[in-house]
Amino acid sequence: MKIAIYPGSFDPITNGHLSVIRRAAKLFDEVLVVVMINHKKPVGCFSYEERMELIKRCTKDIPNVKVDYYAGLLADYAREKDATAIVKGLRAVSDFEHEFQQALTNKELNPDVETVFVTAGADYMYLSSSIVKQVCQFGGDVSKFVPPEVYEDIVKGIKKKG
Repeated sequence: MKIAIYPGSFDPITNGHLSVIRRAAKLFDEVLVVVMINHKKPVGCFSYEERMELIKRCTKDIPNVKVDYYAGLLADYAREKDATAIVKGLRAVSDFEHEFQQALTNKELNPDVETVFVTAGADYMYLSSSIVKQVCQFGGDVSKFVPPEVYEDIVKGIKKKG
């Protein structure tokens, strides 16, 4: 069985994330969407449990997707889950350098795992969780940026935190 991991902070999940999840689900037998800690980002708007719940609601129609949380090294998680691939979404060329460094580090730490880069769909090349939070905090409409099944919860969560 080919297991892939799609890691991220997902604070909150966006249509861009969901696009990558759906595409990865077509390529692998199982996709583990893993909410992880990003030490370079400030404390998020949503708890890890809330993020997992939002992702589960958005992916309930994709039978080979599971949602998890992990606080350690991605390479160790991949080993624990016997994963063969790490899926990373790329929005722009600027994403590549950082993701490439991470891919090489993960390969060094776990030679059995490959990193697969999936480019974002053209509709989502600009989209990030940070943009969603900023637009929402200033009262803008984010309905085109986030999955409809979690839109209201995302807006409430961002406004409560902001």
